[in-house]
Amino acid sequence: MQKLPNTKRLRTIIIMMTLFAVMTITLILPQMLDQYFNKVASSGSASPVSEHALKLHATLLIVDLHADSLLWNRDLLARNNRGHVDVPRLIEGNVALQAFTIVTKVPSRVQLEHNNADSDDVTLLAIAQCWPPVTWNNLLQRAIYQADKLVQFAKNSKGKLTVIRTATELRSYLEKRKKNAGCTAGIIGVEGAHALEGNLDNVDVLFDHGIRMMAPTHFFDNDIGSSAHGLVDRGLTDKGKEMIRRMQQKGMVVDVAHASIGVINDVIAMAGKPVVVSHTGVKGTCNNVRNLSDEQLKGIAKTGGVIGIGYWRTAVCGDDAKAIAGAIKYTAKLAGVEHVALGSDFDGTVTMPFDASGLVALTQALMDEGFSDNDIRLIMGENSLRVWEELLPE
Repeated sequence: MQKLPNTKRLRTIIIMMTLFAVMTITLILPQMLDQYFNKVASSGSASPVSEHALKLHATLLIVDLHADSLLWNRDLLARNNRGHVDVPRLIEGNVALQAFTIVTKVPSRVQLEHNNADSDDVTLLAIAQCWPPVTWNNLLQRAIYQADKLVQFAKNSKGKLTVIRTATELRSYLEKRKKNAGCTAGIIGVEGAHALEGNLDNVDVLFDHGIRMMAPTHFFDNDIGSSAHGLVDRGLTDKGKEMIRRMQQKGMVVDVAHASIGVINDVIAMAGKPVVVSHTGVKGTCNNVRNLSDEQLKGIAKTGGVIGIGYWRTAVCGDDAKAIAGAIKYTAKLAGVEHVALGSDFDGTVTMPFDASGLVALTQALMDEGFSDNDIRLIMGENSLRVWEELLPE
């Protein structure tokens, strides 16, 4: 082989280094980010799990209203050593139904308050993870891409994962699960109606791709309404009110997580059907702008809806199952035990006390707080199932 001239050798080295950098960005960096942001804390202070808790947990129909797992390039059919959710861990944790909630835009350096829509970290993540170019500058396409990913996972799961779109499918799946607990199911939601790209006709597009829950806002204000983390509190716009009407006509659940006080009040006033908070904390145990007031808890309960209590520190002011159970107990006493649910925020760039496989720790914590077995059944999933069965289209 002839020795390459210096210029050619240099060019070859540059190309190889560039290819190595691209491979690092596309293959290694997203995994590193997933592992860094979606941690599980050490559980040295966790209570021992009793035989009673183990037996009860195995009989529960567990429903979690919020996980951002579709944001990450993770094979959900394999058991991963990073993040919080995949199908094997859902089955290990006895989760019957997991809401996979799609994230399409998050401001850079996002804060609890005063965010605007001028920046977006999801664009960088989409490019780094080699999402299709059509998703790089289009929020609707990002939602479709993530929804279709879950549908494809289900097709490849050999029956271990089912995507639920209708009340009939939900009932059929629950009957199947009575005979075989070695399976789980997913329902698809969207965080923030900015995914509509300003066009209410895209409610139909999202519905056709299996999406059955949507929140008006996420971390910033939009043309639908204001966010709890945005710049103003103007409630729902006229366009936002029309969106709520269209969603409810189609059988899509309205989720007011991250919404401003005005938006929550407007949704409650016009809903006529149960309203959901997919993931939140409560000011009564952890007072910050992210969490719901006593008045808001009572308002959601009056619609017949459910409040999904999250697991992360900003939600519950703690890092263990005891803190989660404390927020659940407060909500149950104030709004009624039939209106409390689970809303983990798994894989939402937060540190959790356990992943999906470790939910028995929460069953034990609820027992330690004095909840009866029947109340635990309601909280861990039956309340949410009631709402899904009522609101999903037939």
